[in-house]
Amino acid sequence: MERASQANTTGIAGENSCALLISGGLDSAILLAELLGKYDAVHPLYVRSGLAWEETELGYLRLYLAAIRCPALQALQVLSLPVDDLYGKHWSLTGSDVPDAASPDEAVFLPGRNVLLLAKALVWCHLQAIPVLTLGILKSNPFPDASPTFFASYQDVVNRAIGGRVKIDRPYAQFGKEEVMRRGRGLPLALTFSCIRPEAGRHCGRCNKCAERRHAFAIAGITDPTEYATGESCTL
Repeated sequence: MERASQANTTGIAGENSCALLISGGLDSAILLAELLGKYDAVHPLYVRSGLAWEETELGYLRLYLAAIRCPALQALQVLSLPVDDLYGKHWSLTGSDVPDAASPDEAVFLPGRNVLLLAKALVWCHLQAIPVLTLGILKSNPFPDASPTFFASYQDVVNRAIGGRVKIDRPYAQFGKEEVMRRGRGLPLALTFSCIRPEAGRHCGRCNKCAERRHAFAIAGITDPTEYATGESCTL
């Protein structure tokens, strides 16, 4: 259930359709399940940039999509946007010196990440005549390219540049992690992936994102189904 992207030659897509920028993580996975009950067609978009965890993440994502398959769920679109010429020997590409469980959120900031992802995704939606691009951004996101002002301005700039009208929608913008996790009760969250230093296809249990994942299940009162390489709790 995956295909390479091609421009829509008809220029027509259903008005009640959307695209979702999806990773393998909890927030976008939960959002996808909710969107399937709202839209006639939901197009998951994954952007491959050459990051160290992507192959493992994509494997989990394909399993998750297969587990929640329904008529509204469209084929996974994998877009390419390499960043090795920008990031060089950054930890996100090399897998070395990855921020650990005790590191602050700022340690995992990837400069220009949303700038790059949104440019590609907005143009794709415009070419496919899909009116809405959704993101699983939460209110707690502290980064400068995740603010309401940024999204509004960037949406307008890109649409003006391409003569488009694609809307960026952030349904979880007013939610914290606990509320989002509770919305995901009953979903196959064991098939999601949050690690930035995977070990043999599993969550490492030691990195910043593994700590965040453990905390997310704990605050929502949901049993964590994740198989960690360590088997011991992260330091939160």
